[in-house]
Amino acid sequence: MQGLILIALLLLTSCSGTSGKTTLIVYSPHGKELLTEFEKRFEAQFPSVDVRWLDMGSQDALDRVRSEKANPQADVWWGAPSTMFSQAEKEGLLDAYRPSWWDKVDPDAHSKDDFWYGTFQTPEVIAYNSKVLKREEVPQDWDDLIDPRWRGKFVMRDPLASGTMRAIYSAAILRKMEAGQSPEPGYEWLRKLDANTKEYAVNQTILMQKLGRQEAILTLWNMPDIELQKSQYGFPLDYVIPKSGTPVLTDAIAIVKGSKHRKDAEAFYDFVNTEESLIFAAHQFYRIPSRTDIPTDRLPEWMRNLNIPKMQMNWDLVEAKSQEWMQHWDSYIRGASASP
Repeated sequence: MQGLILIALLLLTSCSGTSGKTTLIVYSPHGKELLTEFEKRFEAQFPSVDVRWLDMGSQDALDRVRSEKANPQADVWWGAPSTMFSQAEKEGLLDAYRPSWWDKVDPDAHSKDDFWYGTFQTPEVIAYNSKVLKREEVPQDWDDLIDPRWRGKFVMRDPLASGTMRAIYSAAILRKMEAGQSPEPGYEWLRKLDANTKEYAVNQTILMQKLGRQEAILTLWNMPDIELQKSQYGFPLDYVIPKSGTPVLTDAIAIVKGSKHRKDAEAFYDFVNTEESLIFAAHQFYRIPSRTDIPTDRLPEWMRNLNIPKMQMNWDLVEAKSQEWMQHWDSYIRGASASP
């Protein structure tokens, strides 16, 4: 209900404007800190536009854009794994747009028909409370996560609303799947991980709070957010990269089909992907840019020579099957191993 009220307020503002300004509505999972900063920076360059953002999970953003297809309310959708944008593209939910920097991202980091482009690259990691565990004590690879010694030690972001977690759980299934075969070995691995999971947090804020308070000491999440929480907000967190390889997600941006403010949406799309904006996001919010032409010496030192073992992912299969896999997980795996 609270979300519906907020949407209604945004729509009223969008219709009436603020002191004659155009209201641009952005759906995004990027969090209030990043979104507030980009709102301020964009409005400083485009004073005739009033940016209003709604912070929500990646899956929630896709579901909302889908449900509003007949009467679109958002102008820009900024942030989710590229598989979700590919789904939206196939469902006719996005408008094509080729930015000026279109050739500065890798071919697999944008829609071949220009319906979405990658903004950030997001490696997934094993994160832990650094007051409780030393780096050498932490699980170092995927199969280490299901060791019974970690029973009750994990807290996870609920995968149903999180594109990041859907991708991680899909990767777990793919790791155990022979070409074209059953997902059941992956389901069995997820059952063992569920046995080690104490709780599924409804949002990222609660996830970080529980880790910080030592209610649980391990999780799976993305590298940039863990870097942000430990370096900027002082959370006692650190991470290891799975040694056999990890999914690296392309986090994308798109214009919602039927945007009522197309030119302003294009301006926002371009603004968040300028060289200066991406360098700012790298330093302030630990985001790894998708653009390949950003001068390395202008990026944070830790980002300049990243050597991340990249897991090979069949993203087409993930896009086609992730909803089915997550429904199975929710119906037959979540909580099934909980102690009576």
